[in-house]
Amino acid sequence: MSRNSGKKIIFWAKIAVFSLLLVYIGYVLRQQPFDWARLQTQLRTVEHPEWWASGLLLLTPLNWGLEALKWWILLQRVEKTSFRAAYSGVLAGVSLGFALPAQLGDTAGRVLSLRDGKRSSAIGASLVSGGMQFYVALVMGTVAWAHHLSLVPDRASPAGRWLLVLLGMLSLGGVVFGLIRMRLVHWLSGRAGLNRFATYWNVAGLYSDREIALALLVATARYGVFAIQFYLAMRIVGIHMVPDVAASGIGLVFLVKTVTPAFNLLSDLGVREAAALWVFAPFGPSVQVLITATLLLWFTNILMPVLIGLYWVWKLKLTAE
Repeated sequence: MSRNSGKKIIFWAKIAVFSLLLVYIGYVLRQQPFDWARLQTQLRTVEHPEWWASGLLLLTPLNWGLEALKWWILLQRVEKTSFRAAYSGVLAGVSLGFALPAQLGDTAGRVLSLRDGKRSSAIGASLVSGGMQFYVALVMGTVAWAHHLSLVPDRASPAGRWLLVLLGMLSLGGVVFGLIRMRLVHWLSGRAGLNRFATYWNVAGLYSDREIALALLVATARYGVFAIQFYLAMRIVGIHMVPDVAASGIGLVFLVKTVTPAFNLLSDLGVREAAALWVFAPFGPSVQVLITATLLLWFTNILMPVLIGLYWVWKLKLTAE
């Protein structure tokens, strides 16, 4: 195959991906029961909703900026790149991850945005980055579930308490993993049949304790930004809750969204809404208003970055690698 033919194939592949993403976004928007008239009616009962909305919008680039900072910190062991390049890779991943299941799109967008070809190692760095955000959601979700059981005694059943024990053990397991990660990576690399994947997980053994701690700190900060955005979305539609109730509920919704496998083509859309309805049901917010708040958060935190990220999807370096 000639070089010109290869370039044409890549060009039309980009056209196909770009077009399919646009069509899919349109399809998803048409499927959502988002009642603009109901929202406008609700907004009229809220004092200065524009203040809450402005805060929600302004925190979106910070949210994804913190994700890009975490990715940039972890990427330095694989490829020296700029923060701007890391940010563009994250946005490309958001766009591809919108339609591809199980975080494949997110990893693909980040890895394909690299220029030096160290993509196998970058997959490992992406797994570490996702694992850190997962762990922060797990720890915060464990604390949130413990507080939720104290707020809603009816849910403090034996199953609810055993779930708390399980979450606590998993949180503790993350600490143990961090302490033995070097030895674990070395052990896995020596196993027959597994060493072919060593390029992916060897990256986890390259980071110093300082780098791990710094990336975890950024992941925690991003979690905090997300929680504030969720609270602002609720205030936009007139949902008032005391801080501890809101914080524990948001922590549980984020935990469910994080641990639920994304096997469908709707990203996390629907998972957040279902979790929010169950978590906040004992505190009395209207179903329609609560769904509106979660959809506002989805539009702001997911759809807007997806649309912006389409530009970076177009610029991805697609090769046979």
